[in-house]
Amino acid sequence: MSLARPLAPDPYAKLPPVDRFVLTSTDLTDGRPMPVRHVLTDAAAGAENLSPHLAWSGFPAGTQGFAVTCFDPDAPTPSGFWHWAVADLPAEVRELPTGAGGAGALLPGKAFQLRNDRGDREYRGAAPPEGDHAHRYYFVVHAVDVPSLGLDAQVTPAVLSFNLAFHTLARAQLVATYQR
Repeated sequence: MSLARPLAPDPYAKLPPVDRFVLTSTDLTDGRPMPVRHVLTDAAAGAENLSPHLAWSGFPAGTQGFAVTCFDPDAPTPSGFWHWAVADLPAEVRELPTGAGGAGALLPGKAFQLRNDRGDREYRGAAPPEGDHAHRYYFVVHAVDVPSLGLDAQVTPAVLSFNLAFHTLARAQLVATYQR
């Protein structure tokens, strides 16, 4: 059964334009299907629910920190689905290894994970409804102009995103897809 819905618009196209920098991954390829190891554990055979490796470069001078998010705008809700959010990564951090988004994972400096839309402080792998079209997963690194956004782990990724609108110097993104 198909849910027969159109794809949602690019969520970042609605925001004020900012400079771009480069985001790469040894696990994901932009525009290509996500390997099953990054899918939610109960969603498919062989799934491991591992956050992917992400590495970034070319961000602007003046960058004082980073935030990392993973968002599915195609989830069957009016607000999409936040799969992962990390705030307050130090400016000297240039990558996160595979699995960095695990529950209780130690992140560099004072960085911390926010609750995903399931309510867990960890990466939540892809799990679109069976029969739905391929969903897009926007992995985005935001270069920010402050070392801390002044948030805590109790806020939602939507609140993080609101604050990023005022502090993002540049943005790098990689979009993977997944369909059950």
